[in-house]
Amino acid sequence: MFIVNVEAAIHKDGRWLIIQRGLKEEHEPGTLSLVGGKVDQEGNVADVLEHTVKREVEEELGIILKDNVRYVHGVSFVAGDSVHVINIVFLGEIASGEPYRKSPDEVENIYWMTSEEILNHQKTPPWLKDSITKADKLLLTKKQ
Repeated sequence: MFIVNVEAAIHKDGRWLIIQRGLKEEHEPGTLSLVGGKVDQEGNVADVLEHTVKREVEEELGIILKDNVRYVHGVSFVAGDSVHVINIVFLGEIASGEPYRKSPDEVENIYWMTSEEILNHQKTPPWLKDSITKADKLLLTKKQ
């Protein structure tokens, strides 16, 4: 069995919305990350992954995403406590609101960063670099 996690790659004015994970988080506290969280058991829900990523963004940052979230990529990994995780990244656009630390236990800081700043930051884990690189490529194809 897997835990299913979703994240939103949100781009605006040449920058990505990045959080620093809460310092009390179990997995990778204090590192840079896309915003997201685990898929809950909600019964019969259409588009459960898209619904979850929109819910998580609103719960953690207080912003609403447009309905047109797009799949970027998915990976599986084993977390430090031998928990198998599937992580799925979506490209999202803000429909309304300005991001703030709505969930301060989960979000230590909020940044708008260029791809280059993310790729060169000392607190950027390899999987975030991979997600941003892939989201950049999808963003380019979307503009064409």
